[in-house]
Amino acid sequence: MTTDHRARVDELLADYRRSRDQLASVQRDLARVSGSATSPDGVVTAVVDARGTLTDLELTDAAYRLRPAQLAQLVVRTAREAAAKAAERTYQALEPVLPAGTDPEALVRGTADLRPEEVAPPEPAARRRPADDDEDFEQRDWLNVDATGRSVR
Repeated sequence: MTTDHRARVDELLADYRRSRDQLASVQRDLARVSGSATSPDGVVTAVVDARGTLTDLELTDAAYRLRPAQLAQLVVRTAREAAAKAAERTYQALEPVLPAGTDPEALVRGTADLRPEEVAPPEPAARRRPADDDEDFEQRDWLNVDATGRSVR
């Protein structure tokens, strides 16, 4: 191998090692990413990891004064806020290793190389109907229903 080729191979290997070290550093940073949010009333605190997975949930005693549907909505909103914070930190951690002009958010979503018309809008989440607190249960036959509450007759 000529000296020029050997120097070029050494340069490429050094670049590869630098890139690998930088990637390892980013992966360590991503492993430490989390997002935390507290509801405006302080009742709910949610912590999520870099992927938005709930890792901790704290409820104050005041949570027991809320109706179940209110508490559920508060937990979901707070967890979403924590996930948004974690996502932003994830984008910031990725940005230094991405090519110039690459959108970290689009990369994480998997839409970085798609045109806008190719990206389908997200499906709206199915909303559960809140229980009617004034529902009349007097005429209900509790002995002839399955686990889902459907009549077995």
